[in-house]
Amino acid sequence: MQIENLSNHIDARKYLKELGVDSGGVNILASKMTSHIIYIRDLHVGGANILKQDALSVGADLAVPKGTVIAATPTVNCILIATTQQLKYLSKKELAQPFGLKVLAKKLEDFIKIKKTKTIEVMGVINANDDSFFSSSRFVNSDAVSAIEKMIEDGADIIDIGGVSSAPDARHVDAREELQRVKPILETIKEQKLYEKVDFSIDSYEPLVVEYALNSGFKIVNDITGLANDEICKLSASYNARAIIMHMQGTPQTMQVAPKYENILSDVYDFLGKESKRLRALE
Repeated sequence: MQIENLSNHIDARKYLKELGVDSGGVNILASKMTSHIIYIRDLHVGGANILKQDALSVGADLAVPKGTVIAATPTVNCILIATTQQLKYLSKKELAQPFGLKVLAKKLEDFIKIKKTKTIEVMGVINANDDSFFSSSRFVNSDAVSAIEKMIEDGADIIDIGGVSSAPDARHVDAREELQRVKPILETIKEQKLYEKVDFSIDSYEPLVVEYALNSGFKIVNDITGLANDEICKLSASYNARAIIMHMQGTPQTMQVAPKYENILSDVYDFLGKESKRLRALE
C-alpha cells in the first residue's frame, strides 16, 4: 500500500493571528482550515469500505472507484479528503481496524506532524568541474571567490560547492581528484572567514572531501547518494552539520539505465522516510 499527501497548505495560523483570534483558538481553527488530499494506492477493498464510513462520520470523505462497495476488486486506489482535525480523529479510529488501516493510521499521524516551512532559503551553486548540469555554475578558484562574494551581496542564504558532476553519464572522479578541485576554494573560504557571512554546503559523498569542507567552516552536507555511506552521517553529526538526503537510482553512470518507479512521488517519499530513520539510529 502506498500513501501520498497531495495537500495544498495555506498559512492558516498567520491569517488567524492577523484577525486577532484568541491564542487558544488559533490551533483549533487552523486544524479545521488546513485541507489534506491524500492519495492511497492498493488499499484492501475491505479497508476502503471501512475508511469511507469512518471518513463520513467525522465530516471528511473518501473517493473510491465504482464497485468498491461490492468488493469488485481485492484492492483499490482512493483519495481521502480531510482537514487536519479530521485526520486526527481518523488516525485514532483506524488504529483499531483491520485490512491495513493500522498502517494507514500511522501514516496519517506522520502527515499531521509535518510542519510547513516558514522561511525560504536561497542557494547559490558553485561547481569546480567542467561537466556539471548548468555551464554557468562552473568556476575555477579565482572566479569562484568573486562569484561567492557576488552571491552573498545578492542575498544568498546558502552557497553549495561541488567538484563532481551528477549529470547522467558524468565521468567518475576519485576522492583525491575531487578534493584537489575544491581545495583552493575551501581554503579561501576558511582564510577569509566567508562562512561567517553565509552558510556553505559541500556537495559530496566522499568522507575525505566532506571532512575537509567541515574543517573549513561548512555547515551543510549535500549528499546525492542519500548518505549511503554511514561515515558521512557520522561526520555530519560530529560537526553538528545539517545533512541533506538526496535520492538517486544507481549512480550518475547508471541512473538512466532502465530507471523504474511504481509511483515516483510515493517511492521517493518512502525512500526519504526510511533513510531518515536509518540515519537517526546512527546518531
